[in-house]
Formats: sequence, structure tokens, C-alpha cells
Amino acid sequence: MRVIGFNFTKISAEKLPDFKRCSINTNIEFTNLEKEKVEILKDQEAVKLSFRFSVNYEEEKEKKEENNKKLGEVSFEGIIVFSVTKEESKQLQKSWKKKQISPSIQIPIYNFILTKCSPKAVSLEDDLSLPIHLPVPQLKPKQDN
Repeated sequence: MRVIGFNFTKISAEKLPDFKRCSINTNIEFTNLEKEKVEILKDQEAVKLSFRFSVNYEEEKEKKEENNKKLGEVSFEGIIVFSVTKEESKQLQKSWKKKQISPSIQIPIYNFILTKCSPKAVSLEDDLSLPIHLPVPQLKPKQDN
């Protein structure tokens, strides 16, 4: 599998006025998968995968059954085009009928989405004064032994 195209189709960020301390949840979901016609590919096929990456800020509730109140969100929607063998393409199409993707494809795609979306999310979170969804490296003084 090789990524041959990527673009965002939607970028959104919002912080509600009653924002307060909250839980932060990150989510990636695939919304569509289809074959893509790419003339330059010889022995391989192209697949277009639509995705949604979101960072949700929700009020912390003690009871898990209740829906948590949304206090903010940063989200990205986009498309990744990647090349696969004809056999992999058939397997992807078959598994997508059940809205699933094999881990051998899913994990590299997740990592690619995180690499593309996380830095932009951090920038938007900073602009809106939302807590950063990633741990920021911290320097500590050297300890004498």
C-alpha cells in the first residue's frame, strides 16, 4: 500500500461559550471506500478512502449511560487515495461491505491521518484556547546523583 493522494474536504473547530474542564476524546472513522481510476498505475489499482478525524471536548459525567454534553470540537474530513494490488483491492471492497478494513491497511492509514491532522488540530486548539489533545513534551532539570 502506498499513499498517492491526500486532501482535506472540510476543517471545523468550535468552542462553546460555557466551556469548562472536560474530557478529550479523539476519533477516526472511515466514511466511504471506492475504487479510483488512476491512469499511471500499471499493475496496481487505486482506492479512495474518505475519513473523519475529530477531537471532542465533552463534559465529564459520572454515569456512563448519559450522553455527555459537547463543549467543543475540532474536526477534519478528507480523502486519501492509495495504491494496492488487485487482490488487496478485491479484499478491501469485500470487507468494506461490512464497513470494515483489515488491520494491515487500517493501521498505516490511521497513522497517516494522525500525522496529517494532529499538527493542524493543535494549531486550531491553540487559536480557540482549547486544551491540547496531545501530551506536550516537558523539560525537567537535570538531577545530580
